Amino acid sequence: MTVAAAGPSRRAPSARRDELLELAYQYVLAHGLADMSLRPLAKAIGSSPRVLLFLYGSKDALIRALLDRARSDELAAIAAFREIESGAGLADSARQVWEWLSAPDHRLLLGLWVEAYARSLVNPAGPWGGFAAQTVQDWLGLLASTQPQARRHSPAGAAERTAVLALLRGAMLDLLATGDLARTTESVTLLLEALAPSPAR
Repeated sequence: MTVAAAGPSRRAPSARRDELLELAYQYVLAHGLADMSLRPLAKAIGSSPRVLLFLYGSKDALIRALLDRARSDELAAIAAFREIESGAGLADSARQVWEWLSAPDHRLLLGLWVEAYARSLVNPAGPWGGFAAQTVQDWLGLLASTQPQARRHSPAGAAERTAVLALLRGAMLDLLATGDLARTTESVTLLLEALAPSPAR
């Protein structure tokens, strides 16, 4: 997901713009994007609505920049998984992903992700547009990279990694809603056992 290619939101990067974006990102992690208003946001990060509009052009453009910032954290996690994968199969890689998803330190990021994902579905013409579809492709790409090449490019392989992503996403939503780490982890472990590697796969 990218910011629109034209308009004030494409002003040249600046240290102040980057600083305010990072402060705004920390703010929305804690407070969400649903009812974000420029005035309380600007006050909280030591700026003003006028400055934010000058730097980003519009509230929607700022939201896009914040979503891009959130996605950069997601992509950083995916890149880290790729580096440590070292030939791990789909099931083992999915367990590693679940450990990351279930870590308490990631609750705020995942809460923001869920909010953006849902808004992308109900308001595809808004600044959230494309967020849900892009994040699905991001994670499917990671899971595909853990499959044997022949299976990766087969319908069965596509269905397999889609099922794994659905499992992880569903368990994550359950965990965010209930806080029940033991039960959700047990369910993920149980279903991933069915993906134990074998030479035939």
